[in-house]
Amino acid sequence: MIFGGTAVCSATLGATMTLFSPLSDKILPLTQKITNPWTDTTETQQEEKSEPVADNTLLQYNLSRPINLLVLGVDRVLDAPPGSLEGFGGRSDTILILRFDPADKSVKMLSIPRDSRVNIPGVGYRKINDANVHGGASLAARTLSKTLNDVPVDRYIRVTTDAFTELVDLVGGIEVFVPYHMEYEDKTQNLKIDLPAGRQILNGEQAEHFARFRKDAYGDIGRVQRQQILLKSLRQRLTSPTIIPRIPQAMGLVEKHIDTNLTWEEMLALVNFGRQIERDKVQMVMLPGRFSQEEEFDNRSYWVMSRRGKDQVMEQYFGVTPQWQSAPRRSPNRVRIALQNATDDPGLLNQVREYLAEQNIRNVYTIKDSPQLLRDTEIVVQKGDFEAANFLQTTLGMGRVEASSTGDLDSQLTLRIGLDAKDMILGDSFLKKPSTVVGDDETN
Repeated sequence: MIFGGTAVCSATLGATMTLFSPLSDKILPLTQKITNPWTDTTETQQEEKSEPVADNTLLQYNLSRPINLLVLGVDRVLDAPPGSLEGFGGRSDTILILRFDPADKSVKMLSIPRDSRVNIPGVGYRKINDANVHGGASLAARTLSKTLNDVPVDRYIRVTTDAFTELVDLVGGIEVFVPYHMEYEDKTQNLKIDLPAGRQILNGEQAEHFARFRKDAYGDIGRVQRQQILLKSLRQRLTSPTIIPRIPQAMGLVEKHIDTNLTWEEMLALVNFGRQIERDKVQMVMLPGRFSQEEEFDNRSYWVMSRRGKDQVMEQYFGVTPQWQSAPRRSPNRVRIALQNATDDPGLLNQVREYLAEQNIRNVYTIKDSPQLLRDTEIVVQKGDFEAANFLQTTLGMGRVEASSTGDLDSQLTLRIGLDAKDMILGDSFLKKPSTVVGDDETN
């Protein structure tokens, strides 16, 4: 399908605009009375509306309790009338569940690969992206809730594939690092992708190509990782002071391409909430799992979720108790760590590895050097284990914790060694700066 894959971009659009747009009272007065343009269609949705998630204060709308929002990026149904609900009935090639918690002012985002194998009620075992086709957002929400330890899904938002390029062009493009030359052509879809490697500003069409590119080792999972990269880049662009005056136009653009059971007041509450979120309070993770083996499911390719990994993510990110007793969590110093050199010094990685071994952190392996050189070391929380990430950060005395699943798939943490690690080297030893060591008042 010509639009299959651009849902990645559209869900990024919906999530970013709804959650992170820096609206101000001067742009849109939050006290004005606005008619709700969307209505509920199911009994379940009507029951959920009985407990409001937004409080109307004098000057603004605020979240009154945590909310879990399902975001579906759907393929456009070509023969559906413009603006009709039928137009949102395609496969949901991008699936996100976001939790907004006013208690700690955090946003947690779970990416569910579209090929995840799930039991769709009334349909059977299928890929999760089929749920929207068989029963719309309601069935997709019910399937995910059942699959993910009965996590409540309070609201949904569906976004078609029409708006992403317009939005990116409207904000003047987004900055993205392209890790390698992306080149692909499909004449049947009139698609030609040609993105050179390196850091660059992508226009709308190029950003769509960045998301749609599939010719890499990770396939659909690589698209999930690039989706998270786009989401961070677009959020950063939308929070730029020069972009704020364009937000009302962007919101009008989005409204034409979304279907949701959020009230307008609730959307404003989410927008206002997003304005208050610090960067380190936005945490992203992908549903842990593995690729299915050949002939495992009648030669069909699936993403098979890890029960243990799922339980840990749902408990840590969404506060949902596992349905059964999971295996004990590994000690922080025993988690699987991928080491990646992101500098031009080939010997730096081995020095870091030797230091980790001295600290009894031995479950490590090396991966191919990063094509992007980094100034600051990053600790990528691949599977949501922040306890282990913080332990590693304290042990090293450095490293910025990156809350996304953009590291090596086989790792629990990916340590990308940046140029700042050179400052920690003295002779053949790897030394921590005393100022970065928690509880250490000694000087060397």
